[in-house]
Amino acid sequence: MIQALRIGIAGLGTVGSAVLRLFDEKAKTLALRCGRPLKIVAVSAKNLKRKRGIAINSYKWYDDPLKLASSEEIDVFVELMGGEQGIAYLSVERALKTGHHVVTANKALLAHQGIALAKLAESKGLLLNFEAAVAGGIPIIKLLRESFSSNRISRVYSILNGTCNYILTRMRDQGLSFEQCLKEAQNLGYAEADPTLDIEGNDTAHKLALLTSLAFGTVIMLDDIYIKGIRNISLEDIRAADELGYRIKLLGVTIKSDTGIEQRVQPTMVPTSSMIAQVNGVTNAIAIESDLIGKLFLSGAGAGGNPTASAILSDITDIAIFSQITAQNIPVFGRPTNILKPYKKSAISPNSTGYFIRCSVDDCTDLFSFIAQELAKNHISLKTIIQKSLSDNKSKPKQTILLITHQTSEFAIYKAFNTLMQNGTIVNKPQIIRIESPV
Repeated sequence: MIQALRIGIAGLGTVGSAVLRLFDEKAKTLALRCGRPLKIVAVSAKNLKRKRGIAINSYKWYDDPLKLASSEEIDVFVELMGGEQGIAYLSVERALKTGHHVVTANKALLAHQGIALAKLAESKGLLLNFEAAVAGGIPIIKLLRESFSSNRISRVYSILNGTCNYILTRMRDQGLSFEQCLKEAQNLGYAEADPTLDIEGNDTAHKLALLTSLAFGTVIMLDDIYIKGIRNISLEDIRAADELGYRIKLLGVTIKSDTGIEQRVQPTMVPTSSMIAQVNGVTNAIAIESDLIGKLFLSGAGAGGNPTASAILSDITDIAIFSQITAQNIPVFGRPTNILKPYKKSAISPNSTGYFIRCSVDDCTDLFSFIAQELAKNHISLKTIIQKSLSDNKSKPKQTILLITHQTSEFAIYKAFNTLMQNGTIVNKPQIIRIESPV
């Protein structure tokens, strides 16, 4: 008989518990698909007595995940603890050095330490699989690493954070404030008690860094991503976008051009008619543009126990298959680390679709001429101007000005509006949101 693939899991939170439960349900099907038995033999977590809704007494318990990672009783180490440093990194490193394949859902770890860990895995002829680290149940890692090998990819844009997409969707559908929607997301378990990583865009940036490396064959460069979160998106912005025919989404975008690679995470207006505008709630989406396939759009569950566990079980199944048929495993980032290209950063490109600008002003004569003159000095032309009253105070009424520009750069807009703030033409910091025209 073919020996069972022995699996150890470190981390038994929502995802780890879902892996155990689904494995019990799917073990026979998985064995048939990969041609050998699979067996979870050991687990590790912070608290043995925590209620998880599933029995764990049939598995060997390890208080220390490092000991599990180096145990000779396992063939695959599954890391579900989280964190870019500390025990998560040390455990994955220990497992690879011991000769164990690794599966992880840890995007922060890979965004910071992925190249070093990939080199170690490749030197040992081991697989380091991380489908669950990006977009949950959407099989984007396998797609980029294997299925797109003959394609030249030019752009990837994506919704990669379900918490942010949920908040923006609820703001639009229910007319609630950002703070109200964030509290609701926390109560439902979609957002952490400290939501900073999500709403400031860093979670999306971790995932985008991995997609960029896979798409363009470069080393990971997390620090070169322009990051802007959704904390400052107001209900007024949501309503203005709707009035103008747009929806606001937190997009992670990576583009390859002759000058280098541009990576950015920022709130973006997309046309209501576009496919990505229809991605609501906690759902994720990824669009790829390439020379052979053209445009490909994928959407699905980006987080949660079952979708993430599904990706983890898929990674384990791949290991069961490949470890039987070859000693030379698929490179972690689609290409051997020794031929990954150095990362060349490109400046954020001028946007052909333009920008949305919202600002408040004191109503006065020749107001628009002041704004138009300053924008013209910075080579910014306007497509749309809408003026709305903010106050019934007749002595000094305030106005909201909504502007849509023609092609320009974010730098030029900020330069113009810094001057307008300094000379008192506008009375607050403007809201500036990039407009995109995706599929």
